Amino acid sequence: MFDLIIKGGDVVFRDGVRRCDVGVKDEKITCIAEHIEDEAKETVDATGQYVMPGMVDTHVHISEPGRTEWEGFETGSKSLAAGGTTSYVEMPLNALPATTNTDALDLKLEAAPGQNYVDYGFYGGLIPGNVDDLKGLSDAGVLAFKCFISTCGSDIPGDFTNVDDYTLYKGMQKLAELDQILCIHAENPTVTDKLTEELVEAGKTTAMDYVESRPVFTEVEAVQRALLFAKETGCKLHLVHISTSEAVQAILKARAEGVNVTVESCPHYFAMTAEDVEEIGAYAKCMPPLRKKADQAKLWDELMAGNIDWLTSDHSPCTEDLKQGNVFEAWGGISGAQNNVDLMFDLAVKQRGLPVNRFVDLIATTPSERFNLPNKGEIAISKDADIILVDPNQSYTVKREDLYYKNKHSAYEGRKIDCRVTKTIVRGNVVFDLEKGIVGEPIGKLMSAK
Repeated sequence: MFDLIIKGGDVVFRDGVRRCDVGVKDEKITCIAEHIEDEAKETVDATGQYVMPGMVDTHVHISEPGRTEWEGFETGSKSLAAGGTTSYVEMPLNALPATTNTDALDLKLEAAPGQNYVDYGFYGGLIPGNVDDLKGLSDAGVLAFKCFISTCGSDIPGDFTNVDDYTLYKGMQKLAELDQILCIHAENPTVTDKLTEELVEAGKTTAMDYVESRPVFTEVEAVQRALLFAKETGCKLHLVHISTSEAVQAILKARAEGVNVTVESCPHYFAMTAEDVEEIGAYAKCMPPLRKKADQAKLWDELMAGNIDWLTSDHSPCTEDLKQGNVFEAWGGISGAQNNVDLMFDLAVKQRGLPVNRFVDLIATTPSERFNLPNKGEIAISKDADIILVDPNQSYTVKREDLYYKNKHSAYEGRKIDCRVTKTIVRGNVVFDLEKGIVGEPIGKLMSAK
């Protein structure tokens, strides 16, 4: 007897879509057939819906411990589940202390069990002064490392800080030895900080002024520097939340020259433009910033051409008061975990004709392979039964009261999305159902490189 059978859906495989049934036993996919006639403890009718692997979101900020009032594991993982994510990797900031040594990692490992509705793993951080801590973090099972070539952090003890070039170089050398991936937020901090200072002093604090404070070339220059260091050290590199075609092209050139590098972008760079921030306000502030319409059009060309490896949410929540004031003063981060799959399916598949199996590559298959998660990211025999149902014919409007975030604000509030995640299944367990909401108790397990 199967634990679960998903019947009659359009199942998305690596090579295309087929209408068939999927059988689950002991948390694994154990049967894929045109019709499964055996009995099951639970049967799901997926008629008229796509059946695809759940999103593997490798860029999520959960602020527990230390800033749990921003977002905790429980609320964050509920939001991910409701949005079609079945596993995520948690960034080393914005918790306090940041995950830059094994003591800080232990705090995460203690806080997470029993709170997560989806599977989870952790990053380690690279900051000035902690190169000697990288091996301990690697040995403890972090899935990758993260650093900032961009001003970040605060004066609070234990907060995350950006790297200088020497730290970047020495850190890359060490991570190459450890065969670890370094993920980089790339923006030239000297230029962006000075431009910000000049604009604020001149009283130029509109949303478009904010975009002008972080011009395209500041992303491209930092990306090129990271690529040069990676070529020199042999470090595996991943560039996060890239917002410009020019940066993507630099990455492709380096890859052709032998650099081991991948690139991600995020739904908000495709769903909104700099011009939209004037209306939406600071809820749409992020770093790098949303780009102007012409720049966004070029980024779309890169995505449709297959030049962006995968998509992440960069879910970066905060309390509502931190989104007040002008756009320069407000916290820079978008709460996006609950609207990744449906929003991008609408924009890329329905509106622009991206093949559905390529969409699955972007949200699940490619990130799971890059992060060495062999049981995730694909509907295939013996894989974890991490499955979502997506109805391409449902529409809904994003409403604050439907959000699971600890702080229920979103740049997408009031937006109509012509697609809907109707069910999220983690290792064969239904954790979200459109009619019932979040289902059952937190069953998320740690994904570790150990």
